[in-house]
Amino acid sequence: MSPRTEEQYEEIRHEKRVLIMNTALELFAMHGYENTTISQIAKKAGISKGLLYNYFESKEYLLEAILNKGMDEVLEIFDPNKDGVLETYEMEFFINEIFKTVEKNRVFWRLYMAISLQPSVFKLVEKRIEELYEPMMQLMLGYFKNAGSANPFMDAIIFNSLLDGITLDYILKPDIFPIEDIKKELIHRFCIHKKTVS
Repeated sequence: MSPRTEEQYEEIRHEKRVLIMNTALELFAMHGYENTTISQIAKKAGISKGLLYNYFESKEYLLEAILNKGMDEVLEIFDPNKDGVLETYEMEFFINEIFKTVEKNRVFWRLYMAISLQPSVFKLVEKRIEELYEPMMQLMLGYFKNAGSANPFMDAIIFNSLLDGITLDYILKPDIFPIEDIKKELIHRFCIHKKTVS
């Protein structure tokens, strides 16, 4: 049997990292961050604690990695051409894609909402969330300003608050939540084709 190549080792490392993150995400979302131990994560992932620590030096770093991955997916679909200006078609694209992301990654969003409601845990990732949130907020302010909004800041806050509430409602009752109708209504209200805000 020939020795593994560096590419094969890298693939194995990537697979282990994904396994650990997915396992931790599931346990954090199910039992809470503070109630989940590294030992539980390692056991469920079928690896040793020592191996887990080779990938993540602490439970906090593991949480940050999970959060970064989820938020990177959001940033990828926001201002997709990355020109620093949010156009109407890009806002519509974002609304469509964020709903797909929430449906596909319900466990991540359940964890995100739980973290947001736990001050002691939120403090661990607050700085990172603010770093991600600030550029998005600036783009939204520009979007509503260009649309002729009398109060772009308020419109951006309302839009963000609606997304948070919709995400929470969907996570709590996915089988009865009218997600497609809500998505259409958001597009109708916020994908502004004229210089007016409804």
